[in-house]
Amino acid sequence: MTRSNIPAAQRIVVKVGTSTLSYNTGKLNFQRIEKLIRELADLANQGKQIILVTSGAVGAGMDRLGLKEKPKTIPEKQAAAAVGQGILMHIYEKIFGEYGQAVGQVLLTREDSVNRKRFTNSRNTLLTLLNMGVIPIINENDAVAVDELKIGDNDTLSAMVASIVEADLLIILSDVDGVYSANPQTDSKAVLISEIADITPAIEEIAGGPGSLRGTGGMYTKIQAAKIAVNSGVVMVIASGGRDGVVREVLTGSHVGTLFVPKNSRLHIRKRWLAFGARLRGSVTVDKGCETAIITAGSSLLPAGIVVVEGSFEQGSSISIRTAEGREIARGISSYNADEIRKIAGAKTQEIAERLGNKPYDEVVHRDNMVVLV
Repeated sequence: MTRSNIPAAQRIVVKVGTSTLSYNTGKLNFQRIEKLIRELADLANQGKQIILVTSGAVGAGMDRLGLKEKPKTIPEKQAAAAVGQGILMHIYEKIFGEYGQAVGQVLLTREDSVNRKRFTNSRNTLLTLLNMGVIPIINENDAVAVDELKIGDNDTLSAMVASIVEADLLIILSDVDGVYSANPQTDSKAVLISEIADITPAIEEIAGGPGSLRGTGGMYTKIQAAKIAVNSGVVMVIASGGRDGVVREVLTGSHVGTLFVPKNSRLHIRKRWLAFGARLRGSVTVDKGCETAIITAGSSLLPAGIVVVEGSFEQGSSISIRTAEGREIARGISSYNADEIRKIAGAKTQEIAERLGNKPYDEVVHRDNMVVLV
């Protein structure tokens, strides 16, 4: 899908961040919220299926609790989120209701994507809501999630949701217009990149770090979200949430924001879970020959091509496969634990038993348990 056929998108996920929903004071921007809701309700009236992934619960809770600074401890964040979730949903339900649009709250944690059964249940629930004409309003369950279960940012959450429901389009509304060639806050020559067909290390380098003090994500998390989206066959657009009518503009195919071109083939649901649902526990760096074999020849990851192992992980963990330049080319389920891989790194298959005392597998990651990301 390109900009010219974006108007045909039927299932659309819209993510709105804290910096879009609130003023610099931390208080909610009701005018902007109402305009966004009106746009989404109008799209639903056209027969499109809409999912809204919303940030802002912690910020709304801070305002109600009279907190001047963002909470630093997990219990404080969860307390603010618990208060703020109710406030946010009340606002959404009230304003959407004025347009006759039903909404439903769905709170997710990483467990809902890591656990295969819960992944399927989440998908079924969301699809049922959409088929009933309801707009699901999604946030991470900040009030109960601990670090191990946290997705961590709503950019990633929105991409995972788009993947789960096989959306046509993901729109991430940010406090910037899109991805620039350099940091526009420090470089006057920075220009907006209209379209990104390949997420290269250079693009990731451009993304830099967090852009807002009130949100949890910067452009870097949006680039990581784009990886999930494009590998799931979903078009993704980053655009400014402060621009009136921005969702409508994107849906008309206008050159607004930055568009990420999806891969031609949509990963099978198991492969999507494998690549983006499971939490990464470590990584291996491979040599050039191994990189080529994985990308172009469809090979499994053999120990001979491994040069560096990072992290401490068990057999069956999800790991990242990277080039010497640091580019992630694949993810997969490891047949060995980290210490075992360190012992057999660089070894030929027939040397595995000699180094470990046995040889349960020829491959460190079998092709059936691997997703290539480039």
